[in-house]
Amino acid sequence: MTPSRLTSTTPGDLAELSALCLRSKGHWGYDAAFLAACREDLLVTQRDLDGYLGVTGPIGHRSGVVSVFVEGHTAYLDKLFVDPAHIGMGLGQALIHWALDICRSAGASRVVIDSDPYAEAFYRRYGAVKIGETPSTVFPDRRLPLMQIAF
Repeated sequence: MTPSRLTSTTPGDLAELSALCLRSKGHWGYDAAFLAACREDLLVTQRDLDGYLGVTGPIGHRSGVVSVFVEGHTAYLDKLFVDPAHIGMGLGQALIHWALDICRSAGASRVVIDSDPYAEAFYRRYGAVKIGETPSTVFPDRRLPLMQIAF
């Protein structure tokens, strides 16, 4: 399934995509308090729409979302989430390939990813290497894998 660019900016579209991100994060066993603290970071906003946003599934039934920002030769993978009911069906692969193609075509020579620890192995399958750690934007004492895919 190939992601398509989301063109609608209605609050309903953003809310649906934000809820998908939260459900996906929750799939990894995080408790309700952790997810509540992460809620704002997982919101899909106008900023995402202004960058590159790939989605899978029809409006009202979105199954995956990826958000990328490109600044010069560096791209930033901001979000990549698959609805738990669709994990293992190749949507994550479709989303990462779409995002990497967008980054290359926009002139980026690398993609930087602040990865969730549970997603580190996923990104490694697509050539990412750990280049350090970064503090969580939600829990400053929590360290996240900082990863990079170079072209």
